[in-house]
Amino acid sequence: MVAQLTKNERQIALVILLVMAAVGLAMAAGGRNDPFGVHGALVMVVAILGMFGVISGYYAPEPPEDRLDSYYDAPSKFGIIAAMIWAVIGMFVGDWVAWLLAYPDWTFDAAWASFGRLRPVHTSGVIFGFGGNALIATSFYVMQRTTRARMPDQLSPWFVLLGYNLFCVIAATGYLMGVTQSKEYAEPEWYADIWLVIVWVTYFVLYMRTLARRKEPHIYVSNWYYLAFILVVAMLHIVNNLAVPIAWGSAKSYSLFAGVQDAMTEWWYGHNAVAFFLTSGFLGMLYYYMPKRAQRPIYSYRMSIISFWGITFFYMWAGSHHLHYTALPQWVQSLGMTFSVMLLIPSWVSAGNALMTLNGAWHRVRDDAVLRFMMVAAVFYGLSTFEGSFMAIRPVNSLSHYTDWTVGHVHAGALGWVAMITFGAIYASVPWLWKRQAMYSAKLVEAHFWLALAGTVIYVFAMWNSGIIQGLMWRTYNESGTLAYSFTDSLIAMHPYYVARAIGGLLFLLGAVVGCYNIWMTIRTAPSAAPETAADRPVLGGAVLQPGE
Repeated sequence: MVAQLTKNERQIALVILLVMAAVGLAMAAGGRNDPFGVHGALVMVVAILGMFGVISGYYAPEPPEDRLDSYYDAPSKFGIIAAMIWAVIGMFVGDWVAWLLAYPDWTFDAAWASFGRLRPVHTSGVIFGFGGNALIATSFYVMQRTTRARMPDQLSPWFVLLGYNLFCVIAATGYLMGVTQSKEYAEPEWYADIWLVIVWVTYFVLYMRTLARRKEPHIYVSNWYYLAFILVVAMLHIVNNLAVPIAWGSAKSYSLFAGVQDAMTEWWYGHNAVAFFLTSGFLGMLYYYMPKRAQRPIYSYRMSIISFWGITFFYMWAGSHHLHYTALPQWVQSLGMTFSVMLLIPSWVSAGNALMTLNGAWHRVRDDAVLRFMMVAAVFYGLSTFEGSFMAIRPVNSLSHYTDWTVGHVHAGALGWVAMITFGAIYASVPWLWKRQAMYSAKLVEAHFWLALAGTVIYVFAMWNSGIIQGLMWRTYNESGTLAYSFTDSLIAMHPYYVARAIGGLLFLLGAVVGCYNIWMTIRTAPSAAPETAADRPVLGGAVLQPGE
């Protein structure tokens, strides 16, 4: 990596690492008996190792001038590998806690192994570790191809990726030590939040600088979605994590919001994290990789833009549907419900646009498991968005709220939509990046697809059944007007569904492990090749990415 940097970039990298080491040392000294100090020591060690790495290659020859004639794909390669590592870690922890819910005795006496600490490791690992790295890696790849412009420097993308993964490690280790802001998404410590802002602003600036250098005057629709993901996530993260630490040297902090205002802010953040992290970014992925893989133009460019503005406007108002039947004012609940129902229109426009793009290419879907990942992702996206709008309606929500139905809905989107399109994009990207004709084993891609699909279906159907039964048991009264079932009765009734969920999660995890092996073997057997030149570049305006209307 260091050899790819210019001398000026190596100097800047050293300065950044020196500052990080100094801050880490101050944190370690100020929080000796606190996770704050542990994380300070971690930052200091990472910075020192980074300095040794930069110094070891400090006097390496300057990178050749002709590097500017090719795309800079090394960060994308790193991001894909990091995404798959986080996928296995996050899904392993998720399946672990799923088995603990079915068999609570399958644990041991350690605070870090409790459900309350492992659960946020799972959610952060798969959402931010797996999903975030995949989004950053593919956005770098797509941005360069659709603008026909190389990223403006070599240091910024590495700072974004390495800094982002440092944030993920700090968050995961903090959860195991019991440090969290105790919100729905279990946001990490205040100092990790500040670090992520620095990384994310760098990401945004890098994206804008590349767009400003574009040789293609048209801004392809994937860049709209990726840019919305970057910009809005920054806004959400900053507002939701406004907090005051109790002291330097302590990881504990207090939110600037309280009570119902804190709940509303959290779900404004939470639902828009779904909108712009788990939807907008992955739609950017879908709109590039599906047409490329299917060798078909997008069915309708106009539909993609209508969907973009519909999602961007409607989603902002929908978060309050998570707070039906609470202290939130009734009119705010109704507003959230109304916009949630309207969200079905732009969401289904995107899902329909993706599926209609496959017209004339269904034979490829039949024969190509990579394209099948993407097709199934589009189907689950349409299914999940319909279900989300339906569950936001107040009478439906009275049955589904606080039940496993919500868990099933979330994982229909997470496994069926987000993970499926990500695996499809990664399988498409790996041969392109490492100059291979195809993946190491098409049969392993096929096996991964069926493991992932089977795991998703088992998981989601188990939670749908579990949630509806829960909701009905909780609202069933006997002739005397008292509850017919105790909460314990409902837990006993859930046991077979919890076992099924754990089995579904295990199948999905096995699929990710198969994918890691296949990707590793593809990389390992890749022949050495010269970097891609301008003549090799797939440019916008060709048959693949040309709008359908």
